[in-house]
Amino acid sequence: MTSGRYAPPAPRRELTATSADGSRLHVEIHGPDDPGLPAVVLSHGWTCSTAFWAPVVRNLAADHKVVLYDQRGHGRTPATGPRGYSTTALADDLTAVLGAALEPGERAVLAGHSMGGMTMMASAERAEFRERAAAVLLCSTGSASLSAEAMVIPLRSPGGRRVAHRAVLGSRAPLGPVTALAKRVLKYATMGPAATPEQVEACARIVHACPVGVRSRWGKVLADLELTGGAARLDVPTAVVAGTADRLTPIVHSRRLASVLPRFLGLTELPGAGHMTPIEEPDAVAGRIRDLVRDHLRSDGKTAADTATAEAKEKTA
Repeated sequence: MTSGRYAPPAPRRELTATSADGSRLHVEIHGPDDPGLPAVVLSHGWTCSTAFWAPVVRNLAADHKVVLYDQRGHGRTPATGPRGYSTTALADDLTAVLGAALEPGERAVLAGHSMGGMTMMASAERAEFRERAAAVLLCSTGSASLSAEAMVIPLRSPGGRRVAHRAVLGSRAPLGPVTALAKRVLKYATMGPAATPEQVEACARIVHACPVGVRSRWGKVLADLELTGGAARLDVPTAVVAGTADRLTPIVHSRRLASVLPRFLGLTELPGAGHMTPIEEPDAVAGRIRDLVRDHLRSDGKTAADTATAEAKEKTA
């Protein structure tokens, strides 16, 4: 996509973050060069890239510092060796990006879609994450049982779905060119019935660009995912957004997250939307991010908790 709402906007700045194992991550910063703007960090999902956030970035970048990055092996971040794919790597990469893209002491609202949301859960106990995250938005994601509860292959038995979806997640079959048939399949698996042709085209271009080996290795991580403990330790204000027609991470995942998140702020259910909520419903996603910025992050990058602590110190000084 080279024009229109779903075309990736040009970043103000590009940089490279280095993860714990030496992996080099492509990072973009969007928005005006104004140190007074609140910061937002966006983390994309499986088989996607920074381009996936294009309509959300276009909504936010006028009055926010927007940071986004390519997960390892996606977009312009190189693939790593076979052992470099794990939830630990997700957390390592996010903390590296936060350190590289945010100023000392700067906090941000973090939003993660699908595997990007799992990245937040995997990072929950990291000191760097807790120091930087003012609030979190989890979009169309889950913490466990992805293979058994997905409905892309709608078998009656959870065991049958688990076997079928594990095979799909770990498949090394090439997706091939973006044809009319490929777009129909992608729309069925990942998007709601009301998704527009332009939205389907944007998603197909992004997903088909993901290398086969990277897709397979991350897919195997997702097939065995267990991050419910991480969600339960995500001790920052956290909101959830999900589509009611999501086949990849059905709404049951978001409702389960609502029961375990320690500082849960509410679940926004988007009627008829599928898994690709930042593209299908970008204004709703951006609006929820704006709500979190308004309620939990001041323009100087501090939180309400920071202010209360500083005031308490002044009173005792």
